[in-house]
Amino acid sequence: MTENTFPVYKVDALVSFYRTEVLIGQEAKQLSKSDLTPTPKPESVQMIYMRVLHLLYRFRPECHSMVPLLENIQYPAYHEWTTAMMSVYLRMQQFLPMCYVHDFTLSDLLAPKTKKTVIILSGIMNFLHFRKQRMEWAMEHQAGFRAGLDTLQKYTKGIKEAEKKIEVLTTIPPEQQAEAKELAAALSDLQASTAHIYQEVNRINDNIAEWKANIAEKSQKAAQLKVDVGTLKEDNAKLKSQIVESPEELKSQMEKMRENLKNIKSTREHSDERAVELQNTVQGVTHSEAEIQLMYTLLQDLQSSLINSKQREEEVQELEALYEKQQKELKNLSIEEGQLKRALGMKLDKESKQQIRRQKNKEMMEHHVQDVLGQCEQVHHKREEMAEQIQEISRETQQLKAKIQSLRDVCSQETKKAQALYDSLSTSLNEFHKRIHTHVVELNHNVHKMSANF
Repeated sequence: MTENTFPVYKVDALVSFYRTEVLIGQEAKQLSKSDLTPTPKPESVQMIYMRVLHLLYRFRPECHSMVPLLENIQYPAYHEWTTAMMSVYLRMQQFLPMCYVHDFTLSDLLAPKTKKTVIILSGIMNFLHFRKQRMEWAMEHQAGFRAGLDTLQKYTKGIKEAEKKIEVLTTIPPEQQAEAKELAAALSDLQASTAHIYQEVNRINDNIAEWKANIAEKSQKAAQLKVDVGTLKEDNAKLKSQIVESPEELKSQMEKMRENLKNIKSTREHSDERAVELQNTVQGVTHSEAEIQLMYTLLQDLQSSLINSKQREEEVQELEALYEKQQKELKNLSIEEGQLKRALGMKLDKESKQQIRRQKNKEMMEHHVQDVLGQCEQVHHKREEMAEQIQEISRETQQLKAKIQSLRDVCSQETKKAQALYDSLSTSLNEFHKRIHTHVVELNHNVHKMSANF
């Protein structure tokens, strides 16, 4: 129990948890901190273990003391307590490796110790917390799956009803099939005429776009010409300002410029001579400064070498004193080394034994974890298959919805067109009937006149 992969809780936390989550009725009220510390009571610990097994495996506490009827035991009453204890011990020994507790013994059940009992109860508490989280997660997924099934049933029912409505809408009664054929022919004529009109409109739009592009190019060229004219005007104004009005002024300006050139040349020659003198003086000064700096560095090196020699002498003396001390310490360390080697050999033997035990426990745990992981992978694989089926069904429902919506739109458009054609035909028929009626009335009138004349 030196290494634990789960947190070790305090006694107060353990008592409150087992009161609320595991024990029931009077057992929860009677459990207190004194049942676990300073010396745990075997009855209380056994009661907790039985309730944990009942919670996990639905194995009631009274079932532990039952003896099979097929066994011919002479005095079965004498075996009730031992059978109960052995039953609890065997089932806890099977259960506790799942809580990462691998060294459960019979003494932990009959004469429990405080530290070991607290560690075992902490491991069980950690496992119960993990179980509760997994159960909540599974219930959430189950609720989501049930909701998905309900929605799927609703969608399938709605799709069936929509298919029936589509069949009713798409089927034409036999007495209206002739009118439907006439309407379809009229619709095809209208579509052909509208297609021809669309082609003409597109051609006109293309011509308009070409005209707009030509107008834009011409406007750009005009703007560029305006900019060029402006720049030429500015250049012309600058040239006009530079032109001299009279030749006399030009001659006077040229003479002034010549005098200025002579003055500039004389000042330049004087400045060159002065610069050469200054360069010579600067070179002499820099040479003398370099010599002074070299002497100063030599003096500093001498001073530092003297200081270093003194420090080295002091260090040599300190090292001699340290050498004597270290020789004494080395003798003491050699004696301690022999003692430590003996202790280390004993410790390595113990560690090798513990390592063998840990390796066995680890192999057992890995085997158990692989079994659990195999079961989890199977569950996960089944869940993925169900999720894929649900996704396929949802895709099919979406496709059917889209098809239904498109058919509805087409039907609504065709019904609108048919209604418009029907209205136009009915109005034309009414007018035709009115004309026939008027012609019949006129003919009757003429017939009466003719009969009167005869």
